[in-house]
Amino acid sequence: METYTRETVGADLVHDVRGPLPTADGRPPLFMIGQPMDASGFVALAARFPERTVVTYDPRGLGRSVRRDGRTDHTPEVQADDVHAVIEALGAGPVEMFASSGGAVTALALVARHPGDVTTLVAHEPPLITLTPDGPAAVRARAEVREAYEQRGWGAGMAAFVAMTSWEGEFTDAYFARPAPDPAAFGMPAEDDGSRDDPLLSDRSWAISDYRPDVDALAAAATRVVIAVGEESRAVQTGRTSAATAELLGHPVAVFPSHHGGFLDGEFGYPGKPDEFGQRLREVLDGAS
Repeated sequence: METYTRETVGADLVHDVRGPLPTADGRPPLFMIGQPMDASGFVALAARFPERTVVTYDPRGLGRSVRRDGRTDHTPEVQADDVHAVIEALGAGPVEMFASSGGAVTALALVARHPGDVTTLVAHEPPLITLTPDGPAAVRARAEVREAYEQRGWGAGMAAFVAMTSWEGEFTDAYFARPAPDPAAFGMPAEDDGSRDDPLLSDRSWAISDYRPDVDALAAAATRVVIAVGEESRAVQTGRTSAATAELLGHPVAVFPSHHGGFLDGEFGYPGKPDEFGQRLREVLDGAS
């Protein structure tokens, strides 16, 4: 693995390349992106593609990528232009892309803004909460996560986030009437360390979950776009946002093994099924629905 830095006007973007460029198999590089997850989250999945040249990167202001634009928010348009800059730096032409969570939103913006960058995009569980029928309630639930974080710190905010993302079905009165989740019940600290800069729990990434894909631009691009959902996610928020995104684009949803982090080993807690996930991704990249 070789590590490089792409300097842009607003950030130094650190990215890793596993394998040769030009690629040994003649296929495009396989670029894996997340948000707010950085390159460290794709170690297990990249290992399932030993024959491919795999590229990962840290979004600006996260992991090893230093931000110099004076901002703290995360927007799909800025992230998309950053990924475009990294693809240009690779000098290998368009890429195939697996994009997860907020990274899937970035990838949809990338295809709309830079339609020649990606041949096939597998967008896994984009959290586009305003696209679901209960969008206003989902926005309210997101605001409650931020409120818990602002008032009581990381543990309370993360407990609220887990409660929100594991809720099955629409956000009803029953959801909002429940007691505030106890951080200890999720193995999280109740102590407040005073920080309020978490990109997941603050409002810094709201532009990502508020994003509405440019349907016309995506339809005009030559990119094959596949919206993917984990089989265990179908009833929870990111499963429902995936279905809503696929419906908006007029595509069927592709079902993958496991859950929102189904490509992870156990290094981040709740393990997925990376072997099965990698095989399914291989099939979809090869043209399976």
